[in-house]
Amino acid sequence: MPFAVHPSAIVDDGAEIGEGSRIWHFVHVCGGAKVGRNVSMGQGVFIGNNVTIGDNCKIQNNVSVYDNVHLEDGVFCGPSMVFTNVYNPRSLIERKGEYRDTLVKKGATLGANCTIVCGVTIGEYAFVGAGAVINKHVPAYALMVGVPAKQIGWMSEYGEQLDFPVKGSGEICCPHTGAVYRLKNGQVEKCSS
Repeated sequence: MPFAVHPSAIVDDGAEIGEGSRIWHFVHVCGGAKVGRNVSMGQGVFIGNNVTIGDNCKIQNNVSVYDNVHLEDGVFCGPSMVFTNVYNPRSLIERKGEYRDTLVKKGATLGANCTIVCGVTIGEYAFVGAGAVINKHVPAYALMVGVPAKQIGWMSEYGEQLDFPVKGSGEICCPHTGAVYRLKNGQVEKCSS
């Protein structure tokens, strides 16, 4: 078998699961899901039908990835973090036709117990702190904390805070990888590694 499934997990017919993925205790993957290679799904994870998960993602315990949520490669979903797919849900009103797309780009981290309100894009290598509530788009490499979340800085691809010497501009080298990051016009880009 190219991927591992715990006996207590349910993988519906039609689900696409990549080689090397691990599906742990009490996970349910719906039939329309597309899961990449080397993905780890912790205990109690739910994966909806209209979901794509890239390679090398880690989805920790008790996370539900609902329809219209799409994770690119290398996304980390911390324990018990929350995705939504309807902006204004009501039990007595059906809104399945109103699902909003959420895109989490390559290498982003979503901390434990954070909430991602549907309809946003979280940029590459952004870092959402534990318990934060994201209700708008997040730039690449941004460090977001609080309720509602506010940007308080920038993060490297390695996962370390970047302390630029000049507010709003400048360059900094990651001490772990040697990668150089440039802050210009309110955006961070990786220049070299």
